Amino acid sequence: MTIAPSPQAAKTAPLLSPSPTSVPQPPAPPAPPVRRGPLTVSGLLAAALTAFVWSAHGAKPAVLLLLGLGLGVALFHSRFGFTSAWRQLIAVGNGAGLRAHTLLLGTTATLFALIIGTGTGLFGSVPAPSAGPLGLGLLIGAFVFAVGMQLGGACASGTLFAVGSGQTSILLTLGGFIGGATLAAWQFDLWKDLPALEPVVMADHIGWFGSWAVTILALAAVVVVTRRVQARRNPPPIGAVPSARGAARVLRGSWPLAVGALALAVLGAGVLLVSGGAWGVTSAFSLWGSELVGALGGHPEGWTWWQQAGNKEMLAGPVLADKTSLTDIGIMIGAAVAAALGGTWALHRGVPWRTAVAAVLGGVLMGVGARLAGGCNIGAYLAGIASGSLHGWIWGATALLGTWAGLKLRPLFGLGNPKPGDGVC
Repeated sequence: MTIAPSPQAAKTAPLLSPSPTSVPQPPAPPAPPVRRGPLTVSGLLAAALTAFVWSAHGAKPAVLLLLGLGLGVALFHSRFGFTSAWRQLIAVGNGAGLRAHTLLLGTTATLFALIIGTGTGLFGSVPAPSAGPLGLGLLIGAFVFAVGMQLGGACASGTLFAVGSGQTSILLTLGGFIGGATLAAWQFDLWKDLPALEPVVMADHIGWFGSWAVTILALAAVVVVTRRVQARRNPPPIGAVPSARGAARVLRGSWPLAVGALALAVLGAGVLLVSGGAWGVTSAFSLWGSELVGALGGHPEGWTWWQQAGNKEMLAGPVLADKTSLTDIGIMIGAAVAAALGGTWALHRGVPWRTAVAAVLGGVLMGVGARLAGGCNIGAYLAGIASGSLHGWIWGATALLGTWAGLKLRPLFGLGNPKPGDGVC
């Protein structure tokens, strides 16, 4: 029988040793058989949609769709989470998920510095950093978003890959997310003039190498702090998910969080290379909701949001030529392929009513919060920090506060939180 190290012993453990948990992590159960039906459907859909997009809109949109498919596979196979990582840290002190974030952020920052610093782009694109204003909208939006993701059960990227894997309750979250993002776009005039300072991008002041170095040092500090928190609180381990054995694990999963982080960083850098902009998620939700409003007889083209530079062209163009829509759709299909390969794709039925209410409410809060903050856990947190933009760090810190508030609200909807005495978190 393996005995977990005591908190006192863990405090003196070398930096690169595994962080302590109250009990050893349970072994991963074997992956169920491949779900051939869902795999066939999702595989054919991926191939057909890629061929259509390439034929109708050209190579660049098709490559973005393919990158989205890859992101979906990586997200699902590694179960790479933002919502769960923050919940585990705040609730019981397990920082493994947040340390995986630092690997994703550091690798992405390295690739972004190389791509943007050298001006390298494909299909004629010119790469640019993701920067956002520093103001009240950022603070309110990130806080509200974090509350929403704890109620809804997933973040922006998590919502997409969970929907692709057949999780019905998260489909409700996606519906609320689209509704909230559309509502915020409709009511843009109410919040567009909130006080804010101009964006701060470190590369503008200390160059791309200096920006990268500061980012890496800050991320290293996060690793040290989370290890010390975990050593002090001695939390339960993260639960293991079904996994194939041997070489089959590459295709069938599951992947270690570190592998997922590296894969996501490379694919996210691919989005930057191809499109000139960082990987994002939530602008597509405003677009999809507004297209629905238009189909029902409304006139979203008259909203101030869609009269802004860049947004007007997005609404006027085809959805399947929109960068973010393509990667979002790709993530859902890619996750379906991955879940089918892993044998875990299944429609979840019988969602409790309180869970359903929390899912919709959480989605609405995330949609509104993402618009106020200028992005979500991907477009603001990941892309912002990787770009050396101060708003990404502020988004992340504020989201931790919102996570604490969200954990306080979860029991009202019958949702549990990790506890120190649990076997896993």
